[in-house]
Amino acid sequence: MDQDEGLTAVDNIVTQFNTYEDFLDSQITTVDLYYLEDESLARQLVELGYRGTGEIVKREDFEARKAAIDIARQAERTQKKTLTSAGKELHDNFLKALAMREEDNRAGKLSTVIFIRDRNPHGQEVSGYIDYAHRLKSEDFEVYFNGKRRLLPRTTDMSFYNWDSHIAVCNSSPNYQVIADNPEGLLFKYKRDRKILNVDPKAHPGDNSTRIPIQTDLYAHAVLFDHVSRRKT
Repeated sequence: MDQDEGLTAVDNIVTQFNTYEDFLDSQITTVDLYYLEDESLARQLVELGYRGTGEIVKREDFEARKAAIDIARQAERTQKKTLTSAGKELHDNFLKALAMREEDNRAGKLSTVIFIRDRNPHGQEVSGYIDYAHRLKSEDFEVYFNGKRRLLPRTTDMSFYNWDSHIAVCNSSPNYQVIADNPEGLLFKYKRDRKILNVDPKAHPGDNSTRIPIQTDLYAHAVLFDHVSRRKT
């Protein structure tokens, strides 16, 4: 039996039995118990290969494969659970752009700031800057990716402005410190590497940052700012 066949045989056993003891018990016959009169001894003999009706599997091999399979299954479940954009048929450029960045924002490989300007359900013009990674963790984006709701700035986001009521709010997020008193305009400091993100369209966005205007039918104006942290972990 080659290595691949051996792994397949072990995998079949591991998926069939919850514990190594359950596997050992399956190899013990009523005749074994009758003569040995000791279930623990019967298990030991099966483990050593002296008794048993099938494949010999060492305890360390069983437990190692069991752990590997459990980790793989958990990773698959987590991936399916967290990537709310997965499997969605997206037509608008804005949602496609968010979907492309979802996994990296969740993993901390990328930090995206979303700028949106449009009218809210009350017809009022609002704009603001959203910490995408933070919003992904704090709410379910399923409603946005399936088109049931539109993503809009809130008063709890990093920046919010209502052009009709003139309400202006700034809040630091878990990822960014808001610098609102800068005479040249609003700045965000990324907390992991302390780099400054400049959202002024006439200025350079900053080190390791990119400004991406999005052509979209969903909003009057939408821009993404991608920041890649270079801080070593």
